Amino acid sequence: MKVDTTSKNDYLTLIEIWEASVRASHDFLREEDIVILKSLILEQYFDSVDLICAMNEDEKILGFCGVLRENIEMLFISPELGGSGVGTFLTKYVIENLGATKVDVNEQNLKALRFYKHLGFTVVGRSPLDGQGKPYPLLHMELDNN
Repeated sequence: MKVDTTSKNDYLTLIEIWEASVRASHDFLREEDIVILKSLILEQYFDSVDLICAMNEDEKILGFCGVLRENIEMLFISPELGGSGVGTFLTKYVIENLGATKVDVNEQNLKALRFYKHLGFTVVGRSPLDGQGKPYPLLHMELDNN
């Protein structure tokens, strides 16, 4: 597995991974929320972050991560690869190479919460609404440097 930067040519593959991952892990989202988010991600969010991907030896994209400043804004892995180490690989990469120390996690996404806690993040705050003002509480996490 290797890390590579992405380009606009990869966006369709990335959004397919995003949607499959969200449908597998974000069962609290309504269909209309997914449609709106998908559009925002394609039209705005991908271009606003440092976006990297994990690829296998055949150059197939396995997952991706977007970082803005010190914040992990997005981390999505093909659902069939959950537990295979791709998410850990990407997260450790952005911590070590992009200075990522923070992440917001949907409170209802217990798997993501456990994942980040396992990697050394701790909850430091909570917001009752997500970034779009929807009633999907966010847990603010930071890397514990102790």
